[in-house]
Amino acid sequence: MENYFIGIILLFFGAIFSLFFKKRKIEFITICSITASIFTIQNAIKVFIEGTKEISFNLGTIFQTVRFEMDYLGAFFVLFISVMSTLAVIYSKGYLKPYLEKGKDLSAHCVFLPLLSASMLLVATCFNGLFFLILWEMMSLSSFFLVIFEHEKKEVLKAGLKYLVFMHISVIFIILLFALLINNSSSLDFAQFREILADNPVLSNVVFMLGFIGFGIKAGFVPFHNWLSEAHPCAPSHVSGIMSGVMIKTGIYGILRIISLMTVFNPQIGYFVLIISVISALYGVIYAIGQHDLKKLLAYHSIENIGIIGLGLGLGLLGLAYNQNFVALLGFSGAILHILNHSIFKELLFLGAGSVYIKTHTRDIEILGGLIKKMPYTSILFLTGAVAICGLPPFNGFISEFLIYFSMLKGLSVDNIFMFLTMLLGLSGLALVGTLAILCFTKAFSIVFLGEARSENAKNVQCDNGISMILPMGILGCLCLLIGVFPAIIFNFILKITSIFVNVEQTFEIIPILQIISTTALCIIGAVMVLSIIKFKFEKRVENFETWGCGYNKVSEKMQYSASSYAQPFTSMIKPLFKKISDIKKPKTIFPKEAHFEQHIEDVEEVYFIKPVLNSIENFLTKFEKLQNGNIQQYIMYGLIFLIIAIIGVVTVG
Repeated sequence: MENYFIGIILLFFGAIFSLFFKKRKIEFITICSITASIFTIQNAIKVFIEGTKEISFNLGTIFQTVRFEMDYLGAFFVLFISVMSTLAVIYSKGYLKPYLEKGKDLSAHCVFLPLLSASMLLVATCFNGLFFLILWEMMSLSSFFLVIFEHEKKEVLKAGLKYLVFMHISVIFIILLFALLINNSSSLDFAQFREILADNPVLSNVVFMLGFIGFGIKAGFVPFHNWLSEAHPCAPSHVSGIMSGVMIKTGIYGILRIISLMTVFNPQIGYFVLIISVISALYGVIYAIGQHDLKKLLAYHSIENIGIIGLGLGLGLLGLAYNQNFVALLGFSGAILHILNHSIFKELLFLGAGSVYIKTHTRDIEILGGLIKKMPYTSILFLTGAVAICGLPPFNGFISEFLIYFSMLKGLSVDNIFMFLTMLLGLSGLALVGTLAILCFTKAFSIVFLGEARSENAKNVQCDNGISMILPMGILGCLCLLIGVFPAIIFNFILKITSIFVNVEQTFEIIPILQIISTTALCIIGAVMVLSIIKFKFEKRVENFETWGCGYNKVSEKMQYSASSYAQPFTSMIKPLFKKISDIKKPKTIFPKEAHFEQHIEDVEEVYFIKPVLNSIENFLTKFEKLQNGNIQQYIMYGLIFLIIAIIGVVTVG
């Protein structure tokens, strides 16, 4: 574990000493992040080769012995946290350049960016309940300060504060979880938690539900998702990539860690997780279709993919509850692989959205278009991420979703009517999610990158972004393809992590299928390459001549689909699920000079639950505004009145 802690120290070193750099702050923390990743990745790889590593520190009577353990699950999270965070930091150099040119102070950003990475890495390996809570809070606060990077904007500050409130609601449930475990075990160590849970099934169920709510808020399960759709769009794109690709997965890590401590599994828990996950997946993708903010669209897809991961977890829990080892193996393996896959393609998509924003200064899909001509690398890489997130071969999203599908198909054979009906629900839900994801990303890619520019923002783009932004996206795009083409290799790697939860010897059915998928993917790629070579080598020269236009003079952006019109047939079908806000200026003549139609949808939870509650609280508090009038004498009077009441109370009780 020495190399691991050297990497952590380097991240803290980068955070602190970046304050002493007047210039080159980003370059400094980039070097620190890359070096730290080399050390942490080296330690994680060693765990997969040699087995679990641990180290302990005696921190006195309060914390007792603080143990850091890196098992297969911890090593997996350390690996992808290190890689994803480092790629985002490299990307940040190009993304933050316009802000530097405008004179923005990046000191706080350069402190909290490595702190976020360090806290996530420590959370994945800490096995002391009290110290875990401190690291969890450090992670939440670091990400909060990164979200409010543009705090001068009212909507950004509002989203950041909302995120902070949700994170502290989350931590209340996690504190209750650890208080319950510590009270029953008289220890802060996770190993003791496992022993007391083994003898108490009722306590296991209560602990799991507290953990699922607490960690589920961080992950973004419905109905705990509301912070996610606002915080992610407001943060800088590399921070959005880290938060969506990596940080929300620490919530999944918390749920997985609780499952690893349990030995008795109640099927009702599995049904609950699976149903919540289907709802989350459908909710996320449906709301994504109606979004016109590119980053908000991606944020709702994070909710969708957390639902897909939850499907795998629910299947794993049901497999364990009904002693269906192969169902559990496929479910957990699909969930763990989708954690990795979603981290890769979602960070790629957020970085792509950031590249578009830096060049066009807008996230509004409605006024973009034609960017594939100006930004070819960004366009191709965004398309790669879009195909991957839709679960289409030969990219990585297909493999993890295939494992989850296969698990549900095996679950149909279980001799239980509830299991059979739940598997049908899961299969139909996941199939519908995949279809809607394709609808959403055909809208996003075509409106943003294809056709003609719809505004001056898009027309004024001259070239693609620099190497510091393209390189991380290129690496992520390659990872999407490699996992999709060589699934058997990555599955054998995932099996080591799955072995924490279930016996992994029964893999004879799945390995040959994955090898067939690999062979088919290689054949498809080979055929595409051969056809491309033939096309470019033997393609005849085409010359363009002006001809009679049949009244069609030239292409106009007004002739194209808008994002609203593209999604409108679908959104009209499911009106009760959200509140629609339409902005329309109807044409009044046969040949109007202008007409306008735009449609937005609002989250029903926000409109009908959160806003009314907040308005009620605000109305109640306004009744006390007169008490806070800035008069010092009146404040002293309040203090005296309180003191007199306290004295009377003490005398009376005495």
